[in-house]
Amino acid sequence: MLLELQADTTRALAEKDKELAKQHEIIHGLLERYEISRRKAFGKSSEQNPGGGETFNEAEETLDEADKVLLGEVDSKQASIINNKPKRKPLPKDLPRKVVTIDLPVDEQVCDCCQSSLHKIGESRSEKLEFVPAHIKVIETVRPKYACKECEKTGIANHIKTAPMPSTPIPKGIATASLLSQLITAKYQYGLPLYRQESMFNDYGISLSRQTMSDWLIRCSELLMPLYDLFKSQLLAQAVIHADETPLKVIREEKTTSYMWVYCCGEDKLNNNKTKNIVLYDYHNSRAAQCPITFLDGYSNYLQVDGYAAYGKTTAILAGCMAHARRKFIDAKTAQGKNKTGKADVLLSLIGKLYGIESNIKTKTSDEKHQVRQDKSKPILDKINTWVANNREKIPPKSKLGEALTYWHNQAHKLETYLKDGRINIDNNRAERAVKPFVIGRKNWLFSNTSRGANASAILYSFVETAKANGLLVDSYLQTCLNELAKKPESLEHLLPWNIKQG
Repeated sequence: MLLELQADTTRALAEKDKELAKQHEIIHGLLERYEISRRKAFGKSSEQNPGGGETFNEAEETLDEADKVLLGEVDSKQASIINNKPKRKPLPKDLPRKVVTIDLPVDEQVCDCCQSSLHKIGESRSEKLEFVPAHIKVIETVRPKYACKECEKTGIANHIKTAPMPSTPIPKGIATASLLSQLITAKYQYGLPLYRQESMFNDYGISLSRQTMSDWLIRCSELLMPLYDLFKSQLLAQAVIHADETPLKVIREEKTTSYMWVYCCGEDKLNNNKTKNIVLYDYHNSRAAQCPITFLDGYSNYLQVDGYAAYGKTTAILAGCMAHARRKFIDAKTAQGKNKTGKADVLLSLIGKLYGIESNIKTKTSDEKHQVRQDKSKPILDKINTWVANNREKIPPKSKLGEALTYWHNQAHKLETYLKDGRINIDNNRAERAVKPFVIGRKNWLFSNTSRGANASAILYSFVETAKANGLLVDSYLQTCLNELAKKPESLEHLLPWNIKQG
């Protein structure tokens, strides 16, 4: 009986310990989520750039001017000048200038001491910037009509001749290409909803309803569609494509949440005229795998994405995003508490070294990048994989560190893809930055009314962001495209951003 009682007591204690362990895990998870929520609400919104050197968070690698003062490399007087001297950029020389000369009156151009005449020894110049509000004008097109007097005398049916009406983006409409490009850039580049533009035109005494402007935008998107298709064919010919997606509300749709997908190639900053920077948006009332499958249409080169499983259904070779993996370890570090060092710091340090290598080779050729990655990055990735394999089972899977390790374990084969080709980036930040303008605009206009309007937004956003990515003036580029497409040209190659010359 004593043995049975002892066994029952042992089992009861074991069950209590097990229950306490579960409760501790739940409490720990809740505290982690609280710390992360607090950081998102009150902490810095941007992540620290890990690419400053080959080590992560090591201050001795990069010193700012204040650090150099402390080390005696810059004296305090020079440092004061560095910190306090204002840096005003000169105004562009090609801006129109109005020179205003403010001279002394003739009766004051004498010396106060001896009353002798003064002579000019120089002059001082200063510049101020003046803003001239936009002006609106009406272009009245007059087409004289001609008839034959002889035909009128003989009673023969008279044929009236007149010059043909010039091609316009919207036939029989009052909007010119300049007005249409202004509406597009105001909404899709600067996030100005149509109801605000309606109010702005009312201030000029012009009644333009948002319904009319919405119809114009949809018709512009339909006119631009052939060039959008050419952009897409150029995009699918690239060796690396970046992709991402973001939710969108469309009022008259079956599902409550739709999605805007973005596909892009090239670099964030235009380095040379040979770079083809393309940013295309694609609207769907779904987040299903069929969306990227349909758009990519059998694309078999590299597709850089986050961990969303739908991309795995495509025929592309997937490359992972190191920034996503790193972000999860940052959450784990945040959850462990401020100023505490733990296992997350080990991984963050190693990932920081990977970014440091990328920072040092960003100006090298693809072949040179590939070689450096094989020599330096691959051993670090192998070390991370070994560390994850040895520690994954020891960490509670529902903790933030456990989630980060699980993500790395599942995505490791994709996170290593960038080692295979120097043209691939270490992360998918190119696509995340491309989708950001849409997200910012969405905060202003909030939703689309119909799927037709959402599709129009996808096309127009594509032109705005592609023009920006290629260093073009968006308004000017849109005017050119609208005017040229209205003429229905046989070839559209001259309208590609890298073939456009803007003065």
